[in-house]
Amino acid sequence: MIALENLKQTEKLATIIGEVAQPRDNLVLTGDLGAGKTTLTKGIAKGLGIDQMIKSPTYTIIREYTQGRIPLYHMDVYRVEHGAADLGLDEYFEGDGLSVIEWGNLLEDALPEDYLELILEKDRQDEQKRVVHLETFGPQAEQLKQRILDVWERQG
Repeated sequence: MIALENLKQTEKLATIIGEVAQPRDNLVLTGDLGAGKTTLTKGIAKGLGIDQMIKSPTYTIIREYTQGRIPLYHMDVYRVEHGAADLGLDEYFEGDGLSVIEWGNLLEDALPEDYLELILEKDRQDEQKRVVHLETFGPQAEQLKQRILDVWERQG
């Protein structure tokens, strides 16, 4: 669990994730509306060296950003009700970049076999505060989690 006191710390965590991400890493971002999933993705892009404007792909489902250190595949599956298995997401999950899946918990059986889930919770009293729980599903996700925590703790 990582406690984030403000937007600046949220951006710092996201930048770290982008800096330590490797090809075929998969992140699933879950949390209520307004919990910070897209904000986190914008910071991840910054950490990857992507300076293009990041927009939520709510209606397009997938946006690809290829000008960073590794490609970023930004997905928002909130509006995908059926047929997630037919979207061809495996190509991204097993590709040469980092897949960030907002609302990925809705994919169920179409999720990658190996992924790190970041569960974002808003503080009820302070809109700036967040708690992020990191749950791993697979060995590559465990390694990603450890890289994130190592840098987070080092940078204090």
